[in-house]
Amino acid sequence: MYELIILSLLMSAPVHGYLIVKVMNDIVGPYTKLSHGRLYPLLAKLEEDGLIVASSEPAKERAGGRNLRRFQITEKGRRRFHEVMMDTTSNPAEYQKLFLHKVQAMEHLQPAERLFLLDHYVNFCQAHMLYMTAKLEEVKHLENHRMSPARFEALVKIMQHVINQWRLEFDWVNQLREEEQVRMR
Repeated sequence: MYELIILSLLMSAPVHGYLIVKVMNDIVGPYTKLSHGRLYPLLAKLEEDGLIVASSEPAKERAGGRNLRRFQITEKGRRRFHEVMMDTTSNPAEYQKLFLHKVQAMEHLQPAERLFLLDHYVNFCQAHMLYMTAKLEEVKHLENHRMSPARFEALVKIMQHVINQWRLEFDWVNQLREEEQVRMR
């Protein structure tokens, strides 16, 4: 996921490392923070793999006199970005989170590619809703569930909540899909 976020940021323009940390921390939320100590090894790996290049800018009047490193995506990095964006099978357990990052980077894809990803996510949401709905029906019809009534009721509510979350995802991605189809006309 971090690779996609970094490469997508660099698809638009070269960026300093401190800005990458800020944007990534803004994106991943309040409880998952990426430190400079974790980011720079990731950037070094991407650089080692030839996906990005770094250049130093001398500090003019910065406290501590440190040089700023500015990162830029390479042609190989652009190909890797495209590969990661179009991959719909590598991280099924994390795909819901990953898809959010893909949406914010779709501007760098062709319209047909964007539509492909949106269609895939529609199907992904439908599969989750159908699966959870079937499992909920199974649970509701268990005769000997051996749970207290309160626990059984809580389980049913949780399962219904998950179905509702997937329905919201489904509605959201369908809205994105409709907007994309309008743009393609």
